[in-house]
Amino acid sequence: MSKIKGAVVVNTERCKGCNLCVVACPTQTLALTTNEVNHKGYAYCYEAQPDTCIGCSSCAIVCPDGCITVYKKGSAPVRKTTEKYESTAQPIPNPQVEDTHESEVLLMKGNEAIAHAAIRCGCDGYFGYPITPQSEVLETLAELKPWETTGMVVLQAESEVASINMLYGGGGSGKRVMTSSSSVGIALMQEGISYMAGAEVPGLLVNVQRGGPGLGTIQPSQSDYNQATRGGGNGDYNVIVLAPNSVQEMADFVDLGFNLAFKYRNPVMILSDGVIGQMMEKVVLPPYKARRTEEEIAKECPWAANGHGLKKRGVNVITSLELDPANMETHNLHLQEKYQQVKDNEVRYEADGCEDIDYLIVAFGSAARISQKAISIAQEQGMKVGLFRPITLWPFPEKEIREMCQHVKGILTVEINAGQMVFDVRAAVEGRVPVHHFGRLGGIVPDPDEIVGALRKLEAETK
Repeated sequence: MSKIKGAVVVNTERCKGCNLCVVACPTQTLALTTNEVNHKGYAYCYEAQPDTCIGCSSCAIVCPDGCITVYKKGSAPVRKTTEKYESTAQPIPNPQVEDTHESEVLLMKGNEAIAHAAIRCGCDGYFGYPITPQSEVLETLAELKPWETTGMVVLQAESEVASINMLYGGGGSGKRVMTSSSSVGIALMQEGISYMAGAEVPGLLVNVQRGGPGLGTIQPSQSDYNQATRGGGNGDYNVIVLAPNSVQEMADFVDLGFNLAFKYRNPVMILSDGVIGQMMEKVVLPPYKARRTEEEIAKECPWAANGHGLKKRGVNVITSLELDPANMETHNLHLQEKYQQVKDNEVRYEADGCEDIDYLIVAFGSAARISQKAISIAQEQGMKVGLFRPITLWPFPEKEIREMCQHVKGILTVEINAGQMVFDVRAAVEGRVPVHHFGRLGGIVPDPDEIVGALRKLEAETK
């Protein structure tokens, strides 16, 4: 039998030289350049020993930026190491003209879907800074050039700290503004997020999580759960947190996020991870929505410091500073009342196959997708298992989980972290049934068979 041959095509201009593909290659086919860099200044991956490739695709699987395509010998094109990145950008129609076309199904990454949806949802401005694995959000916006069509501002700030303060200013004037980053970048924004919550300034943030703590790894993780759901910065405040588990939801949650941000005058976060941000799926983008006029903003946001209507109203001051402790307490009580309204009205979740079950898996984001496969395996083995997926991580669906725990023998939380959401599940269950946690760390994604093994341990304990 002849040995299988493969060919690797590398998008060198997109490569960041992370070296993960080199480490993953079982045949030492790949290497990083030592005397040459791409236009971004990175040493890039190339086929150092082309004849040793066996087409296993290990390099493409671990690549966080989708730079690598692997072909089996015979179907491979002429090998190139300087292939130009072909943009998936589509022409943007005039949003002022009614869109009468049927919905178009597109194939794109989760990060790219965020960028497309932002333009279509009437976003006024994006302020961000590149960091793996979410850099495609800014890159896609730069390729689409919405400033030429809708007038949307797209700006690469000098840092994440600058980004969040631009968001503070834009949101304070009543504009639909957003930013995106990953883990360590979101950590730098916490002071500004706390300011926005205290001053009741709306804004949309996207966190495509990577492993930590510290600089950690560029691989996916869900270890920012506590940071996102507990405010993250100083003071008593909450951020509304949406957790997508598909590229479609990445697109859908942009408009939902803006709507919730302005409804409650509060920051909203889309908490994704490197799996959802980097994977490609079919998606139907939202219809085009025109940006609001200045008159519409003034009517919708009478609190905004935008300089409009000063003859009809007094000066609006946007600040989180209050030196009188009595006034500060009154403001905090007002915020707590608002957060309670969010808890009462905005809980979102998905229950899949949760009738007549013995065990329940609670998971969000990409961990929920992996858990679906694990549940299929467990069901084939005779276990009765269902999936509960929180969509809003804050407000957390604690009442719904409390009701479900009355009909199961045990609950397993599956997370790509050391165990963070498990504390919210245990608080909701109040000790009625055992609650176990299973997770992987360091950017390693759980395997469905590992989850089934954790279910078996839970089953053994309940027996």
